[in-house]
Amino acid sequence: MWYQKIIQLFKLKDLRSKIIFVLAIFAIFRIMANIPIPGIDAQSMKNFFNQFQMFGLLNVFTGGALDNLSIVMLGLGPYITAVIIFQLLTMIFPQLEKLYKEEGEAGRQKFNQYCRIATVPLAVLQGYGMLTLLSRQNVIGALSPIMLLTAVLTITAAALFLMWLGELISEKGIGNGVSLLIFAGIVSGLPNNIRQMILQVQTGGASQIPNVLLFFAMALIIIIGVVIVNEARRNIPISYAKRVRGMKMYGGVSTYLPLNVNPAGVIPIIFALSILLFPSMLANFLGGAGGITGTIARAAGDFFQDPWVYGILYFMLVFMFTYFYTAVTFNPKSIATNLQKMGGFIPGIRPGESTSVFINYILNRVLLFGALFLGTIAIMPQIIGGVTGVQTFQFLIGGTSLLILVSVVLETWRQINSQLEMHEYEKF
Repeated sequence: MWYQKIIQLFKLKDLRSKIIFVLAIFAIFRIMANIPIPGIDAQSMKNFFNQFQMFGLLNVFTGGALDNLSIVMLGLGPYITAVIIFQLLTMIFPQLEKLYKEEGEAGRQKFNQYCRIATVPLAVLQGYGMLTLLSRQNVIGALSPIMLLTAVLTITAAALFLMWLGELISEKGIGNGVSLLIFAGIVSGLPNNIRQMILQVQTGGASQIPNVLLFFAMALIIIIGVVIVNEARRNIPISYAKRVRGMKMYGGVSTYLPLNVNPAGVIPIIFALSILLFPSMLANFLGGAGGITGTIARAAGDFFQDPWVYGILYFMLVFMFTYFYTAVTFNPKSIATNLQKMGGFIPGIRPGESTSVFINYILNRVLLFGALFLGTIAIMPQIIGGVTGVQTFQFLIGGTSLLILVSVVLETWRQINSQLEMHEYEKF
């Protein structure tokens, strides 16, 4: 049973040490998320995040660090952005693609080093842009050049420190450090969500109870659906030809090639958010200008803040980026070539180009369902909020946060299981 594995997990000294180490890193992260930058108007911050829902969603990933304007207000955003940019650049520069895909562990380490270096200018740019935007929205007071420089340097240093903590977890702990830190940031909003839910029920009285129950029932169904789709695979049968080497015979076995229903993970939602966020930020930057420029900027800002426009654009962008990112990271031709080199083939399909075409055909059919599901999950908070009138607990039904929670929990549990099995083998 699962609870027996948890008991066994804490009995093993090395695994117990890893868990304590990860929890200690979480504690450091949460302390940093509550160290604010001076000069904040708390009520203005609250009004700002209520007005601009996309910034509110970004605040979820930092565990309220952006809402508090803490020193880790950017979270792991700059590092994730750097990784995404370099993965896209592998499509443009063959040498970078070779470094990432063909040069093994040494190439991956050099690729990761490039991402770390690119995190610095991205953190500076994002920190400066966010502080400027908040200043123009009168959320924070006007900053002198020295104060602005100090704040940007502090935010950049904190973003790099958080990136280092994530790598420490990956190196010494259990699971992927970056994912676990984002997971911790999302889950840290649970107490505040419970408080808001209680206040909403108290304010609305008994009439709110059916809406809350309906909300949790729909949220439970969605979570089950996300788990099923996240774990769903389309298995393509693979057979290996028999080969004789010396006195031994190799091959002659059958296996399968698993294709995920959602191979792109949460990346399409992050891309879509970045695209949707840019026009709103630009409109806010230019909204204070006079003349026709300010008028157009304010009209554009109002247009993108319309719930229907936001929902439709969000869904379409997530759908398109699911196909785009899968095309970047998944290469059917490379898989077909590797299968041919190892003597593998799909029964009834000729090796080489025909195998590549067949894999691509299956992938596109599977991906259609994955893209539709991902787009629906992305806009689910608006749908559920509109039906039930309950706006709290968005992490239970919000697209990116929910997918991160599910994928991190499942992946971490798989790694714990594998380490427990290794200890079982050591007994023999």
